[in-house]
Amino acid sequence: MLIGTMLVSLGIVLYAHATLTTGSTAGLALLLQYGTGLPFGWLFFAINLPFYALAVLRMGWPFAIKTFVCVGLVSYFSAHIPDWLDIAAVAPLYAALAGGGLIGLGILSLFRHKASVGGINILALYLQENFGIRAGYFQLGVDALILLAAFFVLPLDRVLYSILGAVVLNLIIAINHKPGRYVGFS
Repeated sequence: MLIGTMLVSLGIVLYAHATLTTGSTAGLALLLQYGTGLPFGWLFFAINLPFYALAVLRMGWPFAIKTFVCVGLVSYFSAHIPDWLDIAAVAPLYAALAGGGLIGLGILSLFRHKASVGGINILALYLQENFGIRAGYFQLGVDALILLAAFFVLPLDRVLYSILGAVVLNLIIAINHKPGRYVGFS
């Protein structure tokens, strides 16, 4: 879980440095950060609070506790990575591809260990486990809605790079996360 949250956080930091966004609650938190100037970590943590009820009711206490810890770690790491790693500049295309890949691999790691980074990930896992709806494809639909909102906040080129990153992220999950495959229990 620690490595998964570090991967997600590093991807988010790349996105923030390139002024990109993603889907799910992280994308919403990034858009709100750009619009308000409030820190991503606080926004991300707050946006995820309502989803814990679904996590407890539908996925169980162990999943909810792991997810709460993971959301807290992503909030913490994303705030402190700029203190630990100096990123002077990052090309938006690289940030979209590498950031999307890092976030996707991090989320995949968390999914495989019965945890998530909250929000839409909780709903996506619930739908996959109970109704056979692939988590990556569901998230891609939700992400599309969040990325549509980005047109009102970001320049066109940054939205297009963000869309590319979201496709990379969600393809990693859709292709690799299948029920019962490499599921670890801790």
